[in-house]
Amino acid sequence: MKSISHLDDIPSTPGKFKMDKSPYIHHRMRWHSSLAKLTFWSFLFMALIFVLFLRSPSSSPSSSSSQPQHLSDPSRRYLQNTNWGGPAWEKRVRSSARIRSQKGMSVLVTGAAGFVGTHVSAALKRRGDGVLGLDNFNDYYDPSLKRARQALLERAGVFVVEGDINDEALLRKLFEVVPFTHVMHLAAQAGVRYAMDNPASYVHSNLAGLVSLLEVCKSVNPQPAIVWASSSSVYGLNTKVPFSEKDRTDQPASLYAATKKAGEEIAHTYNHIYGLSLTGLRFFTVYGPWGRPDMAYFFFTRDILSGKPIPIFEAANHGTVARDFTYIDDIVRGCLASLDTAEKSTGSGGKKKGPAQLRVFNLGNTSPVPVTDLVNILEKLLKVKAKRNIMKLPRNGDVQFTHANISSAQRELGYKPTTDLQTGLKKFVRWYLRFYADGKKSAE
Repeated sequence: MKSISHLDDIPSTPGKFKMDKSPYIHHRMRWHSSLAKLTFWSFLFMALIFVLFLRSPSSSPSSSSSQPQHLSDPSRRYLQNTNWGGPAWEKRVRSSARIRSQKGMSVLVTGAAGFVGTHVSAALKRRGDGVLGLDNFNDYYDPSLKRARQALLERAGVFVVEGDINDEALLRKLFEVVPFTHVMHLAAQAGVRYAMDNPASYVHSNLAGLVSLLEVCKSVNPQPAIVWASSSSVYGLNTKVPFSEKDRTDQPASLYAATKKAGEEIAHTYNHIYGLSLTGLRFFTVYGPWGRPDMAYFFFTRDILSGKPIPIFEAANHGTVARDFTYIDDIVRGCLASLDTAEKSTGSGGKKKGPAQLRVFNLGNTSPVPVTDLVNILEKLLKVKAKRNIMKLPRNGDVQFTHANISSAQRELGYKPTTDLQTGLKKFVRWYLRFYADGKKSAE
């Protein structure tokens, strides 16, 4: 696998955490897929997509000017951006996507201004690949952080096109200007709890958006190989750990998880019918510099520094809540290895010519850590005592634990995480304090 450099140059050190035997780990469960289940899932989510597009209101600037987009429009539809196109714009697109290494690839990265998207785009660019970003800069969390990431990528030579994956005309134009060899699809509506407030946004982005992208990819020539972000959330209510790609994924605990599971079924369909090469990556609790403000490690840091209480969830009977925290540099290595080992798609003109590659991998750290230990580490790094508010784990989509079996990724990708939580959080806190220095955002 090609080597990469990191946004944070502090060397990582290996580390492991052994969990005590917990009462929530039970016997191994086996699951065999059936045609009936596949038909049910496909029908259910295609029906949701159909209903969404029937009920989505047409865009009306006047009706949304006085309130956030996600409140005025539950589907969070993309803004009809007409700023793309033209000779100057096409020149920027070609320049950003130009391959600068002998064996490089041209990659369209969706969600490029997101947390993982920014790191992956920068890593690809540094090693000489052609990279073009695409992002709609929605307001799920502070858009100014996304703009700061965009500025970081612009300085690295990566142009981020502002647009939505549901804009088929824009996607087709991008492929017309650049014959991308690969797509790194990271655009999605993230978050587990937010689905209870705005479920339509998950259908719009994670299902309709995925189908929109695959529809364009199937019809271009040559078809690109696609690597896309699924989620560890697909394991849902499983009690057997560590989670393996062979385990059941038919009992999601949240709508977010259900859309990611449906995405995997959709990927299978486009692989089977159109010959698209597709690799799904199940990320496990990614953290690090330039991260997402809705993640616990991020808002714990913010609230500890401001003296606000932080919620510490515990399961039934005071059970431990643990996560397989995975540092961003390790995730980036897995993403690049997936791109490097992706085989070419086999279709042409929307028609399959032969069998195509279809894969799914866990990308985790394999060392679950109790959330209470996460807080202990943050207290030491911030030199501030946290105000802990112990609460029962709510029934809003959160699960008690995650733990990745990465043997498949190790074998096929050479994936090997190297960053323990103590080291990774030290890098995050250093970035956080610098970025939010004196209460003002700084992109240093």
